Amino acid sequence: MDTATVFSRRTLLGGLLGTAAIGLTGCAGKAAGAELTSAAPLPTTLSASSELVISIHSVQVALQASGQIDKLPFKVKSWPNLQAGPDVIQAFRAHSSDLANNAGIPPIQAQAINVGTKIVAVQTRQKPLYTLATAPGSGLAGVGDLRGKKIGFSQGQAQGLVVLRVLKQQGLTAKDVTLVKLTSNQFLVALQSKQIDVAPLAEPVTTKYLGQYAKDGAIEIPVTAVDLLSILWAPTEVLADAGKAAAIRAFIPFWARSLVWAYENPDPWIDAYYVKDQAVTAADGKRIVAAQDKPVFPRNWDRAQAWEQESADLLVAGGFIQPIKAEDLFDRRFQTIAADSVAPQYQE
Repeated sequence: MDTATVFSRRTLLGGLLGTAAIGLTGCAGKAAGAELTSAAPLPTTLSASSELVISIHSVQVALQASGQIDKLPFKVKSWPNLQAGPDVIQAFRAHSSDLANNAGIPPIQAQAINVGTKIVAVQTRQKPLYTLATAPGSGLAGVGDLRGKKIGFSQGQAQGLVVLRVLKQQGLTAKDVTLVKLTSNQFLVALQSKQIDVAPLAEPVTTKYLGQYAKDGAIEIPVTAVDLLSILWAPTEVLADAGKAAAIRAFIPFWARSLVWAYENPDPWIDAYYVKDQAVTAADGKRIVAAQDKPVFPRNWDRAQAWEQESADLLVAGGFIQPIKAEDLFDRRFQTIAADSVAPQYQE
């Protein structure tokens, strides 16, 4: 498989702010509470000293806007704004984050490089989350024009799998294009400087990018590849700490209900997150929210596990990782907690 790395570390400094955030947050520290084996029931009692470092910025905003953040029954030491899977994996390895929200691919990548983690909550989607954004003057008009193009590719993130699925749908392989190895927070720099032709972006980044570069010829290309899973995951050493495991169990309902709140209260959510936090217009926020799925939380993770296995097998087929067993990615002790915390219409 032909790949290329376009930028030096210095050139990409401006795009690495997400990674830099790891060093700017308080350290979560290694698990230090009572030891909990993976076969033991989840503890339900929280001590006064229970605390977590939670890398889920959007949920922090939702909990603040909905008035729920002060009702958390444990202390959140910090809320580092880490979104890219590789950054989260680094934070887990550095013991600077206890819990994060990502797509289903980062846990596969973590296992592939021997970083012990487990999925503790699952949300499913039915609509595509990503579209392909082109560099100004790329000449791309649709997915049928991908052959021979330079595509931003992050192996350890959902964006990378979206690229592989789109190529497969078009009857192409990685050998028919140039996959440029980047992380998602580097895609914008690469697109803006025309070092790549196209990259998968999600909202609100897509809107902000096109708002600046559409006049120069950048366009959005819709795709049908659905990134099924949004998950909460944690290092296995964190889950081996009874106090932290109890706090994670207590947090999952707040996470699920915050997504439901945002869905049921679009106007305050748009104002709090898209306008005030992400600096997009209210009109763009309304358009983004209108295109999003209703949050759904499965009571059984068999479908999620099958999706993870299919995704891992696709990465194996591309020569990116060695074979893994998707069942090892999940901690089924947490399986029904999210669904149990929301109304039936949000359960699957």
